[in-house]
Amino acid sequence: MTAPRTATAAERWSERIDAVVGAVLSPVVTGIASFNRRRLPPRDAPHPLLTGIHQPMTAEFTLEDLEVEGVIPPELEGRYVRIGPNPAAPDPRSYHFFTGDGMLHGVRIRDGRALWYRNRWIRSEEVAKVRGVPAAPGPRHVFDTVNTSVLHHAGSGWALVEAGSTPVRFDEHLEAQRYDDFGGTLPGSFTAHPRRDPATGELHALCYEATDPKRVRYNVVDVAGRVRRSITIPVSHGPLIHDCAITQRYVVIMDLPLTLSMRTVLSGHGFPYRWNARHPARIGLLPRDGNAEDIRWIALDPCFVFHTANAYDSPDGRVVLDVIAYDRMFASDNLAPDEQPRGLERWTIDPVLGKVDQHPIDAAPQELPTIDERRTGRAYRYVYALGLPEELTETLVGEAPLIKHDLKTHVRCLHAFGPGRVAGEFVFVPRFPGADEDDGWLMGFVVNADGGSTALEILNARAVTEPPVATIRIPHRIPPGIHGAWLPERAVV
Repeated sequence: MTAPRTATAAERWSERIDAVVGAVLSPVVTGIASFNRRRLPPRDAPHPLLTGIHQPMTAEFTLEDLEVEGVIPPELEGRYVRIGPNPAAPDPRSYHFFTGDGMLHGVRIRDGRALWYRNRWIRSEEVAKVRGVPAAPGPRHVFDTVNTSVLHHAGSGWALVEAGSTPVRFDEHLEAQRYDDFGGTLPGSFTAHPRRDPATGELHALCYEATDPKRVRYNVVDVAGRVRRSITIPVSHGPLIHDCAITQRYVVIMDLPLTLSMRTVLSGHGFPYRWNARHPARIGLLPRDGNAEDIRWIALDPCFVFHTANAYDSPDGRVVLDVIAYDRMFASDNLAPDEQPRGLERWTIDPVLGKVDQHPIDAAPQELPTIDERRTGRAYRYVYALGLPEELTETLVGEAPLIKHDLKTHVRCLHAFGPGRVAGEFVFVPRFPGADEDDGWLMGFVVNADGGSTALEILNARAVTEPPVATIRIPHRIPPGIHGAWLPERAVV
């Protein structure tokens, strides 16, 4: 185990700044940051995440009766919805990929047809001001930019983000939107990655706020969309906790060395988190009905995780956690993730010995792991992950395959999208409620790199190397986003 290194004089001074400024009222900090943001120097070159394949869309469209190649499985009735950053009026000097205004993209499927495509901005105060439209109603919290993930819960679609905002509830057509703190039951902000227990239907969420570096919250949202349980967990330095995992016994908490940097906030940069070598990496096992004092914290070598694939309890009392791991993240001024992942890994956590055994499953660059969510918190067999280019580029994306991992046979299968085509995250949809774990479809957007068009592709999850069973054509470029979800017919409001 590597011990945290001794701080330099500059780092000790930076920590003093964080401690002092962190106690100042947020309007003062916001004012200083806004002033310094206006003084940032212009860029010498076009921003790589605002141009080319990432150039933001400037209009909202409704397209009906989309062209389909192949046959859409008749069992699919619902909407595929994906969200990502699409800034309405970006400032290239301070823009960061994680901070852009959110935009929803949805495709409605029924009776083997693609009935419509729609794209709609999340109507934050900033989007409303830029576009001259009414802002979505409802309670705000620290900020109201929502751009990271979507899910269906309590009969509605929800757009999510972490670190400060309440969720946004949206209707069947992505049009009617409302900021919703779960009917006034949510203390503080929410998360981009709640985990749904398939046995209860409840959401389990680790939530943090950029304005509160001393604590995170564990919230449980019931099937009616109300927070029924919330506990506060003390932390230090304000760690970024993008994801969590659950088992039938535990909530798995990753407290890793990517933390709030008040110096970065005050400088006016758009994203306030930086690698912090002074922050000890640890993983926590919180009993599902326990409190903060019941957490079993276990130290591990410095690393970072954006996304977990799944976790489950081993019969011998250990916890198995599968993650996409990085050596570090945001170690310098940057526009977006600045490290390649070291691949898909299995971490076996022993709460008795206080040890974490980490070993690779697949060292190829990959991200955005998804599973059959009916297996969340249970032993499982298949992980689907999006391959990444072998070399990290400023645009983050490129030609890379979809990977299907069979964790039982240790076989990996690849779906190649073809030259000049860039895929995003693919999600798994079971064929019917009782179908086997990989009996269903994978779907996601694939963009033609020349910028002319996009496709929603539907793959047979049992035959991922084969061509899509259906390709739904969208006659314009959809910028690469972040997370999507299948919202089945029963979730339509």
